[in-house]
Amino acid sequence: MPSVSALRTQIESALANRIPSALTPAPRTMRPVAATGILIVDELLNGGLPLGAITEIVGAESSGRTSLALSFLARMTQAEKICAWIDVSDSLDPESAAAAGVDMLRLLWVRCGVQSPSRVQSSIQRPFTLPEKYLVPPPTRKGLHGGGFGSHPRNEVKGLSNAVSSLLRPETYAPRCAEPLHKERPEKETFEPNSRQMGVRQSRRSVQARKPWARIEQALRATDLLLQVGGFSAIVLDMGSIAPESVSRVELGTWFRYRAAAEKTQACILLLTQHPCAKSSAELSLRLQPGNPRCDETSVFTGIGHHLEVVRKRFAQPSTNVVPLRKPPQSVTTANWQSQATWAGRR
Repeated sequence: MPSVSALRTQIESALANRIPSALTPAPRTMRPVAATGILIVDELLNGGLPLGAITEIVGAESSGRTSLALSFLARMTQAEKICAWIDVSDSLDPESAAAAGVDMLRLLWVRCGVQSPSRVQSSIQRPFTLPEKYLVPPPTRKGLHGGGFGSHPRNEVKGLSNAVSSLLRPETYAPRCAEPLHKERPEKETFEPNSRQMGVRQSRRSVQARKPWARIEQALRATDLLLQVGGFSAIVLDMGSIAPESVSRVELGTWFRYRAAAEKTQACILLLTQHPCAKSSAELSLRLQPGNPRCDETSVFTGIGHHLEVVRKRFAQPSTNVVPLRKPPQSVTTANWQSQATWAGRR
């Protein structure tokens, strides 16, 4: 009786033309990583964030998402690599980014939902005016019913009963049975808006202009363009200030397309959100808890303490065919680090 290895070799040779390596699992592809600049996080992630994949950083406000992304971009730009920051809510502070060590000459900052000053100034200098042909009344035409261009004679009879009733006294006039009763419609109240009402209208218009979905569409289109052009080593899609119900409207096919483009261009895509939305398209998913304020001095705020947890990580262990007899030790999936305020100085 042939052995198992012999049978396996025969099956694979028979199916080699149709199904190559039918009984041999595909080897795991370990992606290269780039350091974030935070030693504790790099040790937890075995070197840093994966390249050519999507890394999703989920957390609430003041949880350390932006600090972690800026630290990563600082290492990338210092290595003379071009990066991009797609700011959906226009919340990035360039001074803070420069203070974190980011080379602003190698960073493309895309601000969504912001109108350029030149367009605003041109719209102010050029008020809207109607052409003169709309302001001049059309010439009158003489002849029967306007020379054949007037209305039908039947329409001229309309309103005759109202004209006759206005000549008579209202208390002695009673409409005939054949005449329709005309109900008096209340006149519409007209008012001139004051400054307060104008302010309310402008605030409503500004709220409508700040609808998040329009800015999200701009951000997704900008990301598509950057991935198609290529040349960017890291792209940060910052949607941390957008509500989760708006971010969840993005189709899963979008993230799958970004994943395929990142593998082709070997770009690292960082997705900053409040709620996970990339699902299985994300190579690495990190969750950050709300930070705890640090007060090393008596009455001075000196920094924030952050807590990070690895929620999902593909290909965490190296490929091996050895099955251990004992239960392997549980790997560490959390890390704590502290960010320090600028005025606190080095300690």
